[in-house]
Amino acid sequence: MPVSTFLWFDGRAEEAAAHYTKLFADSAIHAVERGPDGAATTVTFELSGQRFIAYNGGPRFDFTGAVSLYADCETQEEVDTLWAGLTDGGAEGPGGSLTDRFGVTWQVIPKAMGELLAEAEPDAARRILTAIHAMKKIDIQGLADARGH
Repeated sequence: MPVSTFLWFDGRAEEAAAHYTKLFADSAIHAVERGPDGAATTVTFELSGQRFIAYNGGPRFDFTGAVSLYADCETQEEVDTLWAGLTDGGAEGPGGSLTDRFGVTWQVIPKAMGELLAEAEPDAARRILTAIHAMKKIDIQGLADARGH
């Protein structure tokens, strides 16, 4: 039984799906269901192998930071590119989090962050965590510098 993330939008489901599929490799819009007026009601799309359903349900619900989408980036270039695309019209948050123009919260995290923390002695781990909390977009070199060599 497949499980998908269901996102409730106020009239911007198709716009959001188009935006997201431009930012992620191996992504596509698979189906758009339209109402009698031609407006999209439901958009099924995939981001890097993960299926999403975007629904234009109206203003009844808003997104909150209690649920976020997590992007596990391989390189600083991936972090930078994704960060730029998702913060365009959105807002930066602390420690690699942001809210995009649609109100969806994201965590844009480089894999190196976990690796640096896993390999760090306790004092170095505290320095890395302090650096993370001071950052908005995560900077891998800044984390490595905080760890010390």
